[in-house]
Amino acid sequence: AAPIQSALLAGDSETGITLMQMDKGLDTGAMLVRRSCSILPADSAGDLHDRLARLGAETLLGALPDIARGALKAEAQDERLACHAPKIDKREAVIDWRETALMNERKVRAFNPWPVACTRWRDEPLRILAAHAVPQAVSVAPGTVMEASAAGIDVACGDGVLRITQLQLPGGRPMSARDFLNAHSLHHVTLG
Repeated sequence: AAPIQSALLAGDSETGITLMQMDKGLDTGAMLVRRSCSILPADSAGDLHDRLARLGAETLLGALPDIARGALKAEAQDERLACHAPKIDKREAVIDWRETALMNERKVRAFNPWPVACTRWRDEPLRILAAHAVPQAVSVAPGTVMEASAAGIDVACGDGVLRITQLQLPGGRPMSARDFLNAHSLHHVTLG
């Protein structure tokens, strides 16, 4: 149900599309054409979705003449290599600051544009739209804001720091960390 998000959460460097024949199972038919796509370090699920949609459409248009002629040889899938990509539950998007910064970065990327990674600040949800892991030693409790500057909002994780660069308050528009900090102070704040 969520292959793009699952690939991002797993930290995969590549994904792709497959044209396959229909059969009784779900996504179990023989493969006709496969195309790979690199997952870029800053890709969100939305970015990757759009690239895969274009790749799928281009691949299908290019393969239709060969499919019509019966020129493509179908290759059976190896069921041992199959993996399940379960449906996303909104609760998965809640940031657990005890997890590693890298895992929290993956959540931010995987859950954008939906359901959007979030935490709590001042008893309100705070949506995190863009962030990246910073390898840094942490000596404070997970969720503690370690630094807040125009570069981003650095939050301690179980291992490393998550630098938030774009966020959104309830009912507000997405904004950069710089814009957020122009209106809000995060000194001595713990998120979550």
